[in-house]
Amino acid sequence: MIRLPRRALLSGAALLAAPTVRAQGAWPGSQPVSVVIPYAAGGATDVVARLLLDGLAARTGGTFIMDHKPGASTTIAARHVARARPDGMTLLLGTNVTFTTAPHALRTIGFDPLEDFAHVTLLAEPLFLLVAHPRWGSLAALLAAAKERPGALSYATWGVGSTSHLGMVDLCARAGVEMLHVPFNGAPPALTETIAGRTDAMMSTFAPARPQVEGGRVAALGIPSPRRAASLPSVPTIAEQGFPDFTVSGWFSLSAPKGTPEPILERLGAAAAEAFASPQAAATYDRLGFVQATPGREVMIARLRREFEQNRELMQRAGIRPE
Repeated sequence: MIRLPRRALLSGAALLAAPTVRAQGAWPGSQPVSVVIPYAAGGATDVVARLLLDGLAARTGGTFIMDHKPGASTTIAARHVARARPDGMTLLLGTNVTFTTAPHALRTIGFDPLEDFAHVTLLAEPLFLLVAHPRWGSLAALLAAAKERPGALSYATWGVGSTSHLGMVDLCARAGVEMLHVPFNGAPPALTETIAGRTDAMMSTFAPARPQVEGGRVAALGIPSPRRAASLPSVPTIAEQGFPDFTVSGWFSLSAPKGTPEPILERLGAAAAEAFASPQAAATYDRLGFVQATPGREVMIARLRREFEQNRELMQRAGIRPE
């Protein structure tokens, strides 16, 4: 009979008692990877998610599934991922709201936007379009009327602290005008009220607004991007109309829990960048009014830091207090 030294027996027992750790080389393995979506099923977010899941699956050989966890300005989903095991099996499809707006709008979010995540990359950006009821034929006309009658004109948004809200806060501040904010529960009713003329203007995402512009139901006053939109080339940027560097943007991103192994993060980043640069993605961008975001971990972190501070200032200017 072979007797093992007591030290060897104790070491073996410790190994048996230790929690199982997934080997880095085995990722993603046979178990499905959960990609947590911070909105309810349906809509543009799921289209972006499908691009991501299919792209990751094709390039890593793994299985990726959607796990919708909506609510609390996307922070329920983010909190779930921040507390998950850092083994690459739980990921977050995040947004600019998650990391740069919600922290200023809510008293408690349950995570730190930088310290509790291993951010991977930006994915895609929705384009925006400033539209108004056709009675306003230009941005200059809208702002002149707003300056003449402070608080009499209004703009619709899809909620307090939303990208559409903060974009209009910034524009009004730069123009030195006061307009009434009318928030709605979602973008469709906000656009409907602008079409009907019960609100004067709206900073809308591009996809739902473009057919309304083409049908003459709203007027396109400006593109809040550095360049004009290829599909509406006659519409000037807002920067061209006297507001240098004025932009309104949103983004989708991919993040993992802090402590996720570096090889997994590198594989995720490379696969996501390839997927969102594919011809399939380009066709989706054209349909939804999106563009590919500049990929890269450092790019994402730098933008998150910059917009976190910008949105803090805009929300203070708008008088938005954490709730």
